[in-house]
Amino acid sequence: MNKELDFVKEMFDKIAHRYDFLNRLLSLRQDVVWRAQMVRGAAPAEKSRILDVACGTCDVALEVNRHLKGQAHITGVDFSYAMLKAGRKKLFHKKKQSICLVNGDALFLPFKPDTFDTVFIAFGIRNIMNRHRALSEFHTVLKNGGNLAVLELTTPEAPFFRTIYLAYFKKILPLIGALFSKDSHAYHYLPASVLHFSSPTAFATLMSDAGFGHVRFKPMTFGIVTLFVGTRG
Repeated sequence: MNKELDFVKEMFDKIAHRYDFLNRLLSLRQDVVWRAQMVRGAAPAEKSRILDVACGTCDVALEVNRHLKGQAHITGVDFSYAMLKAGRKKLFHKKKQSICLVNGDALFLPFKPDTFDTVFIAFGIRNIMNRHRALSEFHTVLKNGGNLAVLELTTPEAPFFRTIYLAYFKKILPLIGALFSKDSHAYHYLPASVLHFSSPTAFATLMSDAGFGHVRFKPMTFGIVTLFVGTRG
């Protein structure tokens, strides 16, 4: 691992115990709505094989399971042991232990080509420096005709809302995050990583360059998050 990857992994290990609470608090529970829209947008089929990359505490995996009424084979992969531990605990309490969790790197997915019908990644792609390599990995493990759905925080384009959002994101969010997580670095890293993330158009182009077809994106909640969907053709 390089130093930057080590830093991100250590950061998520430290905040795993408060990750769900802070997601709900800082997004005013909109993260739940966004994930539901993500799953509907990807339109996974019953009995299909699903991969949740950067699965964290398994919110996406559980939403897929709910959406398909348990009729899917779901695998989650994450490089943070602490996040996976929190995810396993959640799955145990919700009696969803059929969801398989794997410790692994999005740049070197431990799966055979043409394995999955749908790949999801929510709030994780911006933490991967080599995004083209990651997208190529997703393309490889998808079956022909399978969908990739990417949900990511983005910066609003409308000037008025952008100003308000940036004030909250740069000043208030780090204070709240540090107060509850006891890790000031993590919630200073968060706004910085979002502000340096590609524009929706640029990221959609990157998906196309990685081999995905019919790439489309949908800004949500005034553009503070964007859903991207592409198909392996």
